[in-house]
Amino acid sequence: MSEAEAKKEPAASSEKQFVIQKIYVRDISFETPNSPHIFQEKWEPETNMQLGNKAVVLAEGVHEVILSVTVTAKIGDKTAYLAEVQQSGIFNISGYAPDDLAAMVGSYCPNILFPFARETIADLVTRGGFPQLLLSPVNFDALYHEYAQQQKRQQEGGESEVQH
Repeated sequence: MSEAEAKKEPAASSEKQFVIQKIYVRDISFETPNSPHIFQEKWEPETNMQLGNKAVVLAEGVHEVILSVTVTAKIGDKTAYLAEVQQSGIFNISGYAPDDLAAMVGSYCPNILFPFARETIADLVTRGGFPQLLLSPVNFDALYHEYAQQQKRQQEGGESEVQH
């Protein structure tokens, strides 16, 4: 192998790659524990949304990212519905530094998955007989930054405790 070819090889292997292999619903649940009586209530629900994110390494450079979205609508103390979706994707991600890779699976991939989860939840709610639910966009970049800062503070706190 020539010197020029040897120089090209490391550059090619460290090249950043991002490919979406598949997007799919991993798990789905819809409950209306107080139906049919809830349909007779005045529809002024209090809606709560919870998000979760998990990443699993399937193979070198292949990651499954699972975005969990749970929406609960209540009228007073009665639950109108509970919709849960685990929207997943398989992504080929390579050539990123560890911090950048963490941001990819913690922020970039959930940004890709959320519109699919939002559509699935909207469909579930409508099929459940309730008025359309349009979830607002989520700033996963800000959520990831907050999480990273919290992790950093915990690590710094743990190190200072050990030093004392």
